[in-house]
Amino acid sequence: MQNNRNYFIAIALSVLIVLGWQFFYMNPRIEAQRKAELAQKAQQHTEQTQTPAAGGATTAQPNGAAPSGQAPATTTLAEALAKTPRVTIDTTALSGSINLAGARLDDLKLKGYHETVDDSSPIITLFSPADTKDGYFTEIGYIGNDATGAVPGPSTLWTAPEGAKLTEKTPVTLTYTNDKGITFARTISVDDHYMFTVTDKITNGGQAAAALSSYGRVTRYNKPAVASTYVLHEGFIGVIGEDGLIESKYASVEKEAVAPAKATGGWLGITDKYWAATIVPPQQTAYDARFTHFTDGQPRFQADYKQDAVTVAPGQSLELKNLVFAGAKEVPVIDGYEASYQIPRFDRLIDWGWFYFITKPMFKLMDFFFRYFGNFGVAILMTTIVVKALFFPLASKQYASMANMKRVQPKMEELKAKFGDDRMGLQQATMQLYKEEKINPIAGCWPIALQIPIFFSLYKVIYITIEMRHAPFFGWIQDLSAPDPTSFINLFGLLPFAAPTFLHLGIWPLIMGVTMFLQMRMNPTPPDPTQAMIFNWMPLVFTFMLASFPAGLVIYWAWNNTLSVIQQAVIMRRHGVKIELFSNLKGLFKRKPAPTEK
Repeated sequence: MQNNRNYFIAIALSVLIVLGWQFFYMNPRIEAQRKAELAQKAQQHTEQTQTPAAGGATTAQPNGAAPSGQAPATTTLAEALAKTPRVTIDTTALSGSINLAGARLDDLKLKGYHETVDDSSPIITLFSPADTKDGYFTEIGYIGNDATGAVPGPSTLWTAPEGAKLTEKTPVTLTYTNDKGITFARTISVDDHYMFTVTDKITNGGQAAAALSSYGRVTRYNKPAVASTYVLHEGFIGVIGEDGLIESKYASVEKEAVAPAKATGGWLGITDKYWAATIVPPQQTAYDARFTHFTDGQPRFQADYKQDAVTVAPGQSLELKNLVFAGAKEVPVIDGYEASYQIPRFDRLIDWGWFYFITKPMFKLMDFFFRYFGNFGVAILMTTIVVKALFFPLASKQYASMANMKRVQPKMEELKAKFGDDRMGLQQATMQLYKEEKINPIAGCWPIALQIPIFFSLYKVIYITIEMRHAPFFGWIQDLSAPDPTSFINLFGLLPFAAPTFLHLGIWPLIMGVTMFLQMRMNPTPPDPTQAMIFNWMPLVFTFMLASFPAGLVIYWAWNNTLSVIQQAVIMRRHGVKIELFSNLKGLFKRKPAPTEK
């Protein structure tokens, strides 16, 4: 009984920590984020239907690396797009335009992703011009000197061929020639996903050598309405030189900028939960990188780099290549870019967490089953089976230990009666009994300890990977990354009102609760009344707390409980130990005898 009690206490403490964190920390943030998104959509609708009182013009320092302040933006998206000449972007995955003022990527939408599970809802907008409320863009330019003359920067107006259109099959070449005879020819190409290749050919047609430095920046004029959670990083990110992976949240950079770091190779940018914008500088030339927050004019966040100066002799040319990733953080796509472009640790753009070595392989396994079955919910079920199979030897030892403890329980009771209050003698006798019967009392703890990282990793996969976003299961589950939308309060949708958030309890959480109840009833009820009460109520408490978890995780837990019941029954029968399930269920409904009077 002691082993059973420790087993359930280990489960209770481990899971209660996770559930408490989700219930008291994550759920309020998720609800606040949902309300903020609704408010933002309403604001966007208002901006599209009303004419603002004034427009905001984008201004920046000539070098572009640290733009100067500007008045708060009040321009609508349509007005901002109409201000400057543009080149259309139209690929399988992207739509938008390149701003010829600065050659900026500041108008970009993701065709494959909608704001809600409804395919008629608007597609995701990633980039918006700087003089809109949600300004967000990438820009690559140069810093020169008096000898080089004017070099491409934020306000430079590039020239594009008439009728130019950027597609995955048709690159676009922009040109600019300054007053010193230096010509910049910028060729922008894009693949069928989210990677832009920006190749600049600098030709010095003047009489003097030209020294200049390139810069690149990802600039954002807002931040998520709800701060990122502990389980997920949102904000600045990069792999910069010897410092390796750097992750800085918006709040920390607001307090103190990340000082320039000298690096060769790597990348930097800004990431959201599902989307990101990064620049991969020329990998052979050293540069200084930094993460900053500007408060002059309209507050803005910026990840930027400034390359060491290069010199172009008269009559010579030089070619520089930058990569710009702007899109959805799809795992196979990100991994493919890391391999094909040799971008160091680019897969860490996805926040796999501390258990990276478990989390990513688990996703790979789930993705394998998804490609075979075409349903991520089924993939979760199949992954659970594989995990249970891998842990079967440990689980077998665990349940065997529990079975052996039940087998020697009569002898334990005899020792308790024999030694009475002599705890030292009882402990020595118990250890001798364990030795004679070849029982390891802590054998049942190891499987629990080893499966905790598995649980956290699965939670991470379901919460952070875009593949789970709006991924359906069957029936009413149309988004495995969101809670079960049904609720028993309104009879699962039959009554015409929504259930209060704190009483929201769907069908799958109820199924999970039943399976957890059955799993606990596989073992005898603890003799201690307090422990018995806790274990009787624990499935109900967990059911309500898990109701707000992503449906994919609840489905996993229910299926895992079911497999555990079957597994435990097989192992216990193999060891000749009575399965307590049916006896315990009968005992629940059996009328207790009235206490006899003395």
